[in-house]
Amino acid sequence: MMSPPERLRVDLGDCRVTLVSGGAFKLDGGAMFGLIPKALWVQKCPADDQNRISLACNCLLVEWAGENDRRVIIETGHGAKYSEKEQRIFAIDPEHWLLPSLRRLAVEPDTITDVVVTHLHFDHAGGLTWLDGGQPVPTFPRATVHLQRRELEDARSGFGIMTATYRPENYAPLDMLGRWCLLEGPGPVVPGVSVLPTPGHTRGHQSVVVTGRQRSLVFAGDLMPTCHHLGPAYNMAYDLFPIDNRQSKQELLGWLADRDGLLVLDHERETPIVAVRRTRDWFELVPAPGVEAAGRAGG
Repeated sequence: MMSPPERLRVDLGDCRVTLVSGGAFKLDGGAMFGLIPKALWVQKCPADDQNRISLACNCLLVEWAGENDRRVIIETGHGAKYSEKEQRIFAIDPEHWLLPSLRRLAVEPDTITDVVVTHLHFDHAGGLTWLDGGQPVPTFPRATVHLQRRELEDARSGFGIMTATYRPENYAPLDMLGRWCLLEGPGPVVPGVSVLPTPGHTRGHQSVVVTGRQRSLVFAGDLMPTCHHLGPAYNMAYDLFPIDNRQSKQELLGWLADRDGLLVLDHERETPIVAVRRTRDWFELVPAPGVEAAGRAGG
């Protein structure tokens, strides 16, 4: 199947959201599908000779009609700070990440006022910083970064089973500049953008809600990374608390179905923006209305 344009756009009503590429990479397919047998998941997600599947790092640029002084980035992808060995392991192209993608849209990093990340794993927070003269510095020098306090505390303490995915070079430069806005539960970030705690993948994982005059959109992070993780049992081996993740997923899908909202899938390559409908037993994903293809934003 052909991948869609890397840049998709949706108008929520006085609020425009553009999907921007934060890079692409590969992870082990078995880890991505946990208890689900390979015979099932490989039909939808073909694996390479190292058992890796291809994944996107989808990010969002949020802008408001008539406003030039407020721009929000949701999620930052994997960034570019990787050794040659890591580039081979994860199939990462260090030239293909969020900052070059934004510049292809004529969006400069110092025009971003706020950044919201779902959690601090490397493939979501790597784009928070970049290397300037070999030293990591904030990618968005004027932006406030919004995150659950528990997530930052867990990153600093190395809580969990994947401590190597919490990389200090992704968040320590923001510590020094005092760029954090640490959240404790649900609530607004800026007018039109709010967060919902969706624990399970990590304890401090949050989803991000963008509300326009006409409809709402939710970026769900690793709560449900691809459309193939829709089923109740389709958790990742990376999820720290699978039962909690399933409950968070069910609640968020129900919330979207009841509000006719749109769902953005962070690692989905084919259909990253979808709508949610209830079925007799669970939910289904259907094409999202009003999504405009707008060319390619990344390599």
